[in-house]
Amino acid sequence: MTGEKGVKILLADDEPHILQFLELGLAGEGYEVCTAENGREALRKAEEFHPHIVILDIMMPEMNGFDVCRRLKERGENVAVIMLSAKDAVDDRIAGLTLGADDYVVKPFSFEELLARIQARLRNQFPNLLGGVEIGPFRIDERRGEILYRSEALALSPTEYGLLKFLVLNHGIVLSKTKILDSVWGYQFGGEENIVEVYIRSLRDKLGDKEHRLIRTLRGAGYRMDLS
Repeated sequence: MTGEKGVKILLADDEPHILQFLELGLAGEGYEVCTAENGREALRKAEEFHPHIVILDIMMPEMNGFDVCRRLKERGENVAVIMLSAKDAVDDRIAGLTLGADDYVVKPFSFEELLARIQARLRNQFPNLLGGVEIGPFRIDERRGEILYRSEALALSPTEYGLLKFLVLNHGIVLSKTKILDSVWGYQFGGEENIVEVYIRSLRDKLGDKEHRLIRTLRGAGYRMDLS
């Protein structure tokens, strides 16, 4: 996987070894990288650097990641925020996502996973930077609001379109029903989790995925789109 020319990423973490590791790795992938060691510095550099993606640690001095995320989103700029945390607490994830964070990664994590999540955010929020969104047998056409599978346009409802796009953009990543509901239906959705199963079944029918090789079910974990 390679970075895209012109994509700016701001890293904010108070652990120097993590900051250096990520900076070297992302720069090596072709991204333009800027770093900050505390929350206030992150806000200042975001204003100067205008990043597309901010990778933001939660526990930082001077201003924590939650407050930085809130301030970034209040500015109204199109910026994707990926939160980092040493905790796997549900309350932390809910707090970050409620404040507008676009994704959440728990330490320790693999560099490959972070790259996949960065690419997913770019495809979702900055498709113009990627020169068209073609992933495996899929092509996502945001302007026309359609998804092509093996060069054939799929007849999708708005919700099916949103769900399939989310699955494709996050291919290879296990997605829980809760994560899918939050990202596709929204945090205010008050229905049952089983609605996800209904729409997954519909997508499988339209994709001819009778053996569930494309959209896999992982019992007790969720779903994963496999494109290999």
